[in-house]
Amino acid sequence: MQADIIFYVLVLIMSVVIHEVSHGYMANILGDPTARLAGRLTLNPLPHIDPLGSVILPATLVLMHSNILFGWAKPVPYNPYNLRNQRWGTALVGAAGVLANLLLAFVFGMIIRFGAGLPPAFIEISAIIVFVNALLAVFNLLPVPPLDGAKVLFAVLPVQFRHIEETMEQYWYVLIIPVILFAGVIVIPATRFIFALFAGTALPL
Repeated sequence: MQADIIFYVLVLIMSVVIHEVSHGYMANILGDPTARLAGRLTLNPLPHIDPLGSVILPATLVLMHSNILFGWAKPVPYNPYNLRNQRWGTALVGAAGVLANLLLAFVFGMIIRFGAGLPPAFIEISAIIVFVNALLAVFNLLPVPPLDGAKVLFAVLPVQFRHIEETMEQYWYVLIIPVILFAGVIVIPATRFIFALFAGTALPL
């Protein structure tokens, strides 16, 4: 059990690191070098780990058998005013992290789907990776700051909704608590759907 908890947390840490690095790479591609200059375009987890969001909270949720496995790394810094595309740049930077998690879920889902003959332990590890990354992708698409879904949503909405985004960003720490507590009714079914879509089998976890 202790080994399972450690492995879940390690998978989560690397997944959120890849998520954040993807934000930085997209920002760099779109003209903002802030993350690159800060040395944050690295898969070395040490510069990215947030003690609370990367270790304590995920371990606590696993120990509590929570139906939501949630965590975060230190946000990769970027300056939206440096982006060449001011209309869609923020949305693209926000979406990059979600797409990275979906790509990881897809790759390891294909291993499960077509990995007949592979060691059962490797299939189990792949299933955990698919589950964690699908869960992160779905959770981060929720349209509540500081999650990526809010960045994408308010980039699509007309500019007159900007004041709503600013208010939500100001009080994100209040909004995120009920999201963590009650988002399972949306996130878990969506995660199970993605798992079955990619892996070709029902979520075994």
